[in-house]
Amino acid sequence: MNMEERVKRLREKISVFCEKAHRNPDDIIVVAVTKTVRPERIEEAYRLGFNIFGENKVQEAREKIPQLSHLKNVKWHLIGHLQRNKVKYAVKLFDMIQSVDSFALADEIEKRAIGKIDILIEVNTSKEPQKHGIPPSEAFNLVEHILNLDNLNLKGFMTVGPYPVEEKKTRESFALLREIRDKAETLFGLKFPVLSMGMTEDFKYAILEGSTMIRIGRAIFGERY
Repeated sequence: MNMEERVKRLREKISVFCEKAHRNPDDIIVVAVTKTVRPERIEEAYRLGFNIFGENKVQEAREKIPQLSHLKNVKWHLIGHLQRNKVKYAVKLFDMIQSVDSFALADEIEKRAIGKIDILIEVNTSKEPQKHGIPPSEAFNLVEHILNLDNLNLKGFMTVGPYPVEEKKTRESFALLREIRDKAETLFGLKFPVLSMGMTEDFKYAILEGSTMIRIGRAIFGERY
């Protein structure tokens, strides 16, 4: 199956699950995950209509993003864990950092940012010890902290679903992120429109639980990037 066929199938699946959830497929933003994807294949995805790309590692992004600077109206999101010593590069490369998961990281971004940068708070809603993300119980304290910083523009929340994918646990994990977002909006009187949750294996459950942004790699680029 070529990329065009995979993308057609992906869009069909998104439509099916949006219909089940009584949602509009146009409300689902797809971040094309380009970890290990060669620049020419990213250009192919761009021609197929994608303009938001997600990288996991700052070092890989530093090599790749300059090669694609000719693409118009493209946004780059950091979706992987960000080490504080890489923040000085990340703030120059990315339009959004999806993986802010600590007070120290937020402070480092505040210090290094050149003007405002969009961010998401990553929450470990599956409560798996090997995963990054702030514990759900501490999420609201981090929201409050970030709202007092000048350079961070908090747009919403991100999570990685449990592995292996199992409908009940996966949906619970995604539902918890939605509940955290809803409570944060009530507590702080602000809108946090972005819920980044769902990947190739579990985006259908994420859509059913209210995701507004899904991060898709293999369903666009195939098993071997």
